[in-house]
Order: sequence, then structure tokens, then C-alpha cells
Amino acid sequence: MIAINGYPARPSVRVGEVVRLHIATSAPRFHVDFYRWGATPQHMAHVEWLGRAASPGRFDTDWQWPAYEFLVHPEWRSGIYIGVLSTERACGIPPLDAREARILLVVTPAAPSGRKVLFKIPTMTYQAYSTAGGGSLYSASRVTTRRPGGGVGGPVKGLPDPYDPSSPRQTFAHWDAPFTAWMERNRIEADYCTDLDLHDGLLLRDGYHLLVSAGHDEYWSDEIRRNVTAFRDSGGNIANFGANTCWWRVRVAPDGNGLHCDKFPPGASAETDPDSSYGCPDHWWESEPENSLLGVSYRNGGGHWDGPRAPLGFTVTDADHWLFSGTDLRTGDIVGRDGALVGYECDGAAYELDASGRPRPTGSDGTPKDFEILGIAPLPSDWNFPAREATDSPRAATLGLYTANGTVFTAATTDWARLLATDPQVAAITRNVFTRLSRPKGSSCPATYDRSM
Repeated sequence: MIAINGYPARPSVRVGEVVRLHIATSAPRFHVDFYRWGATPQHMAHVEWLGRAASPGRFDTDWQWPAYEFLVHPEWRSGIYIGVLSTERACGIPPLDAREARILLVVTPAAPSGRKVLFKIPTMTYQAYSTAGGGSLYSASRVTTRRPGGGVGGPVKGLPDPYDPSSPRQTFAHWDAPFTAWMERNRIEADYCTDLDLHDGLLLRDGYHLLVSAGHDEYWSDEIRRNVTAFRDSGGNIANFGANTCWWRVRVAPDGNGLHCDKFPPGASAETDPDSSYGCPDHWWESEPENSLLGVSYRNGGGHWDGPRAPLGFTVTDADHWLFSGTDLRTGDIVGRDGALVGYECDGAAYELDASGRPRPTGSDGTPKDFEILGIAPLPSDWNFPAREATDSPRAATLGLYTANGTVFTAATTDWARLLATDPQVAAITRNVFTRLSRPKGSSCPATYDRSM
């Protein structure tokens, strides 16, 4: 079989604009079929081009593969699109996730759409874990984004997930695909963007009430953090159905084609664990703890990376809260234990127990004092903890929310998306978050979703 692969010059494109794709193959001609991801994949376009060969590059340098331009049709909806590359036209819908011959592209709206939900695809985290060209941000301080990978189409660092071995963890297919498919099956209409769009200051001023992220959104730039904080401060709501969020700071190359992250203290040895070290230049928690925006941090949680883990769910602390409406849960019940909901990584807030035995944030880690811990999961001792030293607070995942003009919700676990299709209580909580936080500020009426699917 003749090899073919590619990558976009930029991971997103506006409706009606031209996207540049870089593709290499020794075949005389090749095909690209574009599919929109959703409740079911939709075939959107087919194009055939003359093939041009090129050699793979290094992980830290633009591969400069042959460029092809494609006009995104003005009637395409915002969404996640997969370009399937082939040297022979295939029949039927092929698997959209693969480690080669795939390109991930996020199509953003050309103008404010009136939709209330904006979903963020974490392409910077995908690129951080991509090992195309022989390296990643786990072996070097800089990677290019102009190489195969970025969610699909490239090799990925990491251990397999025993609960879902069908795709590597740090890819679009693993968490973001099932979450966005669930949204569309439940008629929750959204627009989509990448973290690079938010880095560039796009979309957050376009009338959205709710910004959503899921799974593993680990790498944030200063600009993303600043723009998302401004969105919250202006009354925008945030729902983070993931964990290990905003753990590392990245600097983005001026033209957007590279990421830089300094993880190690000066003079550190090759054996140094940057997660648990001090003096790391790009640790968010050392300079501006992410708790102040998200309410939680991986610093107070932990991870279980290799193999099955003990089943762990969230113990409900206040079943009367609107978050649990329609779930039939009572205070003290546990959500998601049978499905090992908590993990493979989770976030937490430093806490103490009040006179009634309910956990309350101490605020010592930057978590807002009004953060409500609505579900808690103390972590077993065999997990990996970024805070190696003794802490004033037990290590636990803490699901909850707080309000500072806008409301910020965190599910505090990467695997929330995995249980959406099988756990009715997880699904009901998720619907409650969308219903409540996509309303206009001050509204007491249920949200009305755009159902023009």
C-alpha cells in the first residue's frame, strides 16, 4: 500500500474560507474525503489531487510538505471535520480515527451564529503528546504543529487505556469524540473552536453563554488563560468535563506553528519528575495557580496511568443542589463507581471538613472560598501524586462549581465522557450543566437549544 499522510497549516478554518492542507504521497493521484463528526459521521466533500512526495521531518521543525488549498463550503456548519486520505477511493464510511492518513480540522463560524455553547478542542494538548518526527513535549521543550498528528493521523505518547483500548488517550477519538457525539444526539447545538482560536482572542465575544471543554485539556498559553478569565468575568460560564486542565503553560510561536514549554528546573537531571518538582518555569501552579480560574488543580489530585484501577466514584455531598436534579441521587450516594469514573487523572481543591462533616475549600491553594464541593472522591495510596510532600488536605478529586460573575463547573476527572453513554446519572448531571449554564445570566427559564440539526 502506498503511504500517504498530512496535516493542516492551522487546525481551524472559518466557514467559507480556504484551508491549506499539507499532504505527501508517492501516488500519482490521491483522494480526500471530508466527514463531519457528530451523532453519526456525515460525508461533506470529496476532492482529488495530484500526488507529490516528501520526506518526514523532525518533531521540532516545520515539515514543509506540499500544500493544497480547499475552500470550505459556505453552508458547512461549525464542527469537527476529519479528512480521510487515500490513494484509492473507498466505498462506505471508513474508520475516522487512525494514526496515519487522517487530518483533524475544526470549522468555526464565519460570524456570530446565535448559538449559546462554544466547545473547545484541545489541539495544543494533542500536539504536546504527538511523537511524529521522533519527539514530543515530553522529550523536548519545543514541537512544531506542522506535522502529522494533532488529534488524528500521527503516533502518540502514552500508555493504553484498559477501559477503552480502541484509541490512544491523547487523541480526539478518546474523550472529545464521544462527548461531542453525545451532545449532538441530545440535540445540544454548539459551535466549535480550537485552543489556538482562543489564544488569538477569537469567538469568546460572540455572544456565547457557555464555554465547554472535556477530557484532557492540559496545555494552555497565557493568552488562553487571560481570554477565558475575561469571559468568566464578563458573565460567561465555563464547564470543564475533564481534568489535569491548564497544568502546563505553553508559548505559541508568532505564526502559530510551534509550541514551547519549559518543564524542568534549571540544572535538572534527566531523571527529574517535572510534575512534582519546584522551580519549573511553565508550571501554572507555581506562578498563577489554575485553581483561581477552574476551582481545582491536578496538584491536589492525581493519576493512575497503567492498567485497571480500583473502581472510584464521587460521593454526593448535597443532593438537593440543582446539579443533581432528576438523578434520584441522595446525599452520600456515589456516582460512577461501577464505571471507574474517577481517573485516569483527576483534579482537586484543598479542603477541610466543617462541623457537619461536609468538605469545604480552605482557599490555601488559590481555590475560591465559595467553591462548592458537590462530589468528593478520596484517592487510593497507589495513585501517582504530583504533590510528593505532605499536604494539609487529603488528596481527593473534587467535583463542584463557584460563581464569579460567570459560573465555573468542573467534573474533575478525565473519564467523564467515557461514562456518558452508559451511566444515566452522569448523563443527567451533564444535561443539568448545559441547561443551567447556557441560559442568559439572570434567566430562570430553561435553556432553548438550537435544534436545526
